[in-house]
This record gives sequence, structure tokens and C-alpha cells, in this order.
Amino acid sequence: MLRVVAIVAVLVFYVYGLVDVIRTDRGATRGISKPAWIVVLVVLPLLGAILWFAFGKPYARFTPAPRTYSHPTAPDDDPEFLRNLEQRRRNQAEAERLRKLQQELKEKERRMRGESSAEDGPAA
Repeated sequence: MLRVVAIVAVLVFYVYGLVDVIRTDRGATRGISKPAWIVVLVVLPLLGAILWFAFGKPYARFTPAPRTYSHPTAPDDDPEFLRNLEQRRRNQAEAERLRKLQQELKEKERRMRGESSAEDGPAA
């Protein structure tokens, strides 16, 4: 019975160590790299787990940077979208204004050509 308890305890210690290595952040391990620690635990189950907890596990004060997930905001909540929308509206209004001015200029040029040709026609 004692032998079964010892085997279960060693197995639990090994599995806990392996899961702890897998869940540890890649840059937080001490000594060797995370994949190397996994290999050590697989090749040397009990000794690897002891080595991990003694030399590889990160210090308790190590806290990885919090992961922030940016999610798309609604278009009317996004200030960048609203700024771009206003800029686009201004650009379209300016383009329309320039188009009207260009049409007016062409119309004036056409009238001036028509008047000058009418003036040149009878005099010639």
C-alpha cells in the first residue's frame, strides 16, 4: 500500500511539474529554455521535476506583462474613424467646389471665345 502511495505521489509531482513548465511564460524560465525544460522533465521525470522546482521555476515576483486584447470598436465610438470621416467629407466638399469653379471658368472662356469670334467675324 505504501508503495502505491509513493508511486502516485511521484506521478502527481511529475505531472504537476510538467504542467507548470508548459504553462510558464517562455521568457520567465530560469537556467535553460522552456523547450529544454520540457525535454528534461520527459527524459528524467522525478529528477527533472525536482530540478525544475529548484532551478527553473520563475521567482514568485515575476509577473508577465498583462495581455491586452484590442477589439474593434463601433465606428461611431472610434475617434480615428470619425476624424477620417470628417477629413473625407471636407476633401469631397473641396473637390466639388473646385469642380464647380473649373466649370465656371470653362463656361467663361467659351463665352469669351464666342464673343471674340463674333467680334472678329463681321469685322474681317
